[in-house]
Amino acid sequence: MTDLTTLADAQAQDQRLRGQASELRLHGLLGRWSEVMVQPEQARWVAQLLGWEAAERHRRSLERRLRGARIGPFKPLADFDWKWPTHCDRGVLEELMTLAFLEDASNVVLVGPNGVGKTMCACNLGYQAVLAGRTALFITAAQLLGELASLDSDSALRRRLRHYAAPDLLMIDEVGYLSYSNRHADLLFELISRRYQHKSTVVTTNKPFAEWGEVFPNAACVVSLIDRLMHRAEVVRIDGKSYRQKEADEREAARKAERAARKPSPRASKAA
Repeated sequence: MTDLTTLADAQAQDQRLRGQASELRLHGLLGRWSEVMVQPEQARWVAQLLGWEAAERHRRSLERRLRGARIGPFKPLADFDWKWPTHCDRGVLEELMTLAFLEDASNVVLVGPNGVGKTMCACNLGYQAVLAGRTALFITAAQLLGELASLDSDSALRRRLRHYAAPDLLMIDEVGYLSYSNRHADLLFELISRRYQHKSTVVTTNKPFAEWGEVFPNAACVVSLIDRLMHRAEVVRIDGKSYRQKEADEREAARKAERAARKPSPRASKAA
């Protein structure tokens, strides 16, 4: 029984390594597999080599996809001060990080004032998506709509719309900080419509949906835009004072304390 078990384990190991070599497209090695793997020492070396190559390719692939996602530097959710916001559903955010919402192409809308961590949460969602092998793309609303509106041909516009409709997760940051024309509203509606029920979109905004008429004044498509965005969406409200202002105040206090520590005391000055 032990011999049979050992043989079965060896066969399973050989099959796993052969599959790994096939995934890495090492066709020369696969063509000489029997003669290479017959020697135990060579087989161990091949197994180690395959492990190195797989790990390196995974690392490079992850770096390439992270660059393509354009997420940029961000604070990990693990470093977020959950006590700072006056209102933030930690359980909902941590559940979103499992990416279950991607399975049925649901959306996520992060609502709150400036500096409470909306963008940080969106970036963490994008990062988790890339780690899970999904495609993701981060862009601000101003960049997105400015680019689309600047295209002067229908064919160029269609290509860019296809580009932004393609990622498994599209993060649109800072909707509401600027006002946009009817043209911009129509373009955003077209993009959201293309992604609707096919791919997930994360939106961060400082305005509740009732105030989006101020963002897209006089645009006829605002109600339909909100309707498509909201259908099967998780809306997360984050309230509180600016976390960036909190960190700025802490840095300023630390600088003052450092300067005070370096300043000689009056008694020491008189003695000198």
